[in-house]
Parts: sequence; structure tokens; C-alpha cells
Amino acid sequence: MAVYPSPVGAQTDFTALMDNEKFVWVKRAWQHAREHSFIMQFTGSGMNSMCERITELTKTSKGDKAILRLVPDLIGDGVTGDNTLLGNEESLEGHDTEIVIDQLRHAVKNTGRMNDQRSVFDFRMEAKDKLGFWLARICDEVAFLTMAGIDYDKALNGADRPSAVLPTGQKLSDLAFASRVTGPSSKRHFRWDAGTGSLEDGDTTALDPADTLTYNGLLAARAHMKDRYIRGIRSKGGEEFYHVFLPPLAYLKLKQDPDYQAALRHAQPRGGNNPLFSGATVMMDGMMLHEHHKVFNTSGAAGGDKWGAAGDVDGARISMCGAQSLAMVDLSKGGYWDEEDFDYGNSQGISLGKIFGFEKPKFIDKKIVGQTPTEQDFGLCSFDVAI
Repeated sequence: MAVYPSPVGAQTDFTALMDNEKFVWVKRAWQHAREHSFIMQFTGSGMNSMCERITELTKTSKGDKAILRLVPDLIGDGVTGDNTLLGNEESLEGHDTEIVIDQLRHAVKNTGRMNDQRSVFDFRMEAKDKLGFWLARICDEVAFLTMAGIDYDKALNGADRPSAVLPTGQKLSDLAFASRVTGPSSKRHFRWDAGTGSLEDGDTTALDPADTLTYNGLLAARAHMKDRYIRGIRSKGGEEFYHVFLPPLAYLKLKQDPDYQAALRHAQPRGGNNPLFSGATVMMDGMMLHEHHKVFNTSGAAGGDKWGAAGDVDGARISMCGAQSLAMVDLSKGGYWDEEDFDYGNSQGISLGKIFGFEKPKFIDKKIVGQTPTEQDFGLCSFDVAI
């Protein structure tokens, strides 16, 4: 008589995914995240990208850091005529930006097989969509907080994040690269002063409710970036431009400015395609203006935690970005998709994880004649206005 092994404790999982099917699902989940992430449309692999995306490490690939090499433009005047050039060369200065990476995961879990039977929803499909949206949201929020120099315990409207009170390991501020976030550097931070009609050094306590964004303020900010030798992003036609990210309330004030209205009316094509009427992204004066609700502002901050001398002025930090304003390390080829069964396969959990890191590149600025070289943000300026 044949002897069969006892079935006690044996498990057969007919719903287990093959490795290649898991790979397809994680690729779809990350594709879903990238399609719905605002910041991802500005990433690229070269030095002409606003956000340089690094997908491979060097030979020492095991570790939690990556290095981005920044090479500023030459500042010397050169040698004239037949004067000797040998011995008067200028060295190329490389500035290494260290990018720390970490893993972030989230998961969903269903009630059970019978609950799925009663539901018209496909649990796995819903998990892909919702986890993809979650990852897109996190990438956008972390990117904008990093550019603005705001701690990860804050939401983009200045309020405390609900997760700020959770245990260690369940907060964005626990990410390994969260502690590397720094505020705007001294020569890359300014504010608009409506009283003087000019740019002033960045100081949130000096902001007044009247200091809202104007067309002249944008032009002054662009001139400031040019004057600080901040390299723009080169278009296919060879011209340079800057990406400018504004929250809706700041953009509202700009749209109400008569000078801005006149510029759009006369400089843009007439008809329904004019951004004045269509609400489309505006390209003017070497700036591409993007309205987005995740640009940092203080509309949700508690009284006393806003800006102005008394902490009662709502403000916004506009990010004006040239090339290599932000760096992102993206190593997990989309992410890590895992499925796990519970209670003898009756219920299912699905998780999505990603290894990544964001950093605002910095360098030692030696270009401003007569000033002591200091560490500055490389391609980014922060412009504070009232809203």
C-alpha cells in the first residue's frame, strides 16, 4: 500500500504570483506613480535636467549613498594675444553632492475572500491604483519640501503632518535623507517688497500682507538668477529658461496684476489658446510658470507660525529652478511589489516599496567678484511672497 504524506500543516497557494508577473505589476504600479507625479515630468538623466535622476550607482553599488558631481562654469578671463597660456590654466572645479537613500513602504489588506466576492472591485487592481497614487504623492511632497528647505514633519500648507505624532519609523522625517534638508542659501533667497518695488534678502519675518507677487517681481527674480550665474535649462532651440513653481493663491495674485495681464494680452497669441483664458502653463520672458497646489505655503499653519513679524502673514515660497536644481536617486527599478496571504489564503495583503532619495545640490560659489565664496544652492532660488 502506498504511503502518502500527511496533509496536516501543508499549504497550497494557487494565487501566488510568478516572479515575472510580480515584475509586470510593480512596473505598472511605478508607471502609474510616474504618470501621476507632477515632479517626475521634470526629471532627466543629464545635467540639463531640472531634477537629475540617478538610476545607477558606481562600482560600490552596495550602500546608502550616491554622489552627484557638479562642475560650475569657468570664472577666469583667459589670456590675450600671444601671451603665455602655459601655467595660467584654470582648473575645473568639481563639487560632490552626496545623496542619501532610504526605503519607504506602504501596504493595503483586504477583509477576505467572501468580502471580495460581494464587491464589484478588483482588490489587486485597486491596490495598484491606490499604492501608485500614494507613491506619486509622496515623491511630489518630498521633492517640494526639499526644494523649499522645509522639514518633512510639515505638510505643504505649513500645517503639521498628521503622521508627525506617530512612532519612530512611521514618519517621513524618519527617512535617512530627511535630516539633510536645508533652508534656502544666503545668495539664493529673496522676497518681494511691495513698498520699495524691489527684491530684498530673504526674511520671512519681514514679509507684509501687501508683498504679493507681481509681474515686475517675477522679472526682478529672473534678473537676480541671471546675475547669480544660475544656469537655465537649454531648450531645443538653444535658449535658456527657468521653471517657476507657484501655489494657486500666489498665482491668483499674479493674475490680478494689470502688468501681467497686459503682458499676456499682448505677448501671447489671441484667441482661446491665450493662457489668460485657457489657464495653460505660461512661457514668457525666459520663465515657464507652473501652478501647483504642492508648492509650499503657510495657509494651513497655526496662528503665530505663519510669516511676518507677528507670525500672522500667509506667505508662499516660489521655487525658481534652473538646471540641476534637485537630484533624485531612484534605484529600485520601479519599486518592490509584494503579496502575502493570511489566514490560510483567505485574506491578502499587497505592499509597494521604493528605495530613493532627494537632495538639493549645493556648491561653493566663487563667481561673485568681491565676495567671500560661500556654499550656495546650485540651480535653485527661493522667492517668498505674501498670498
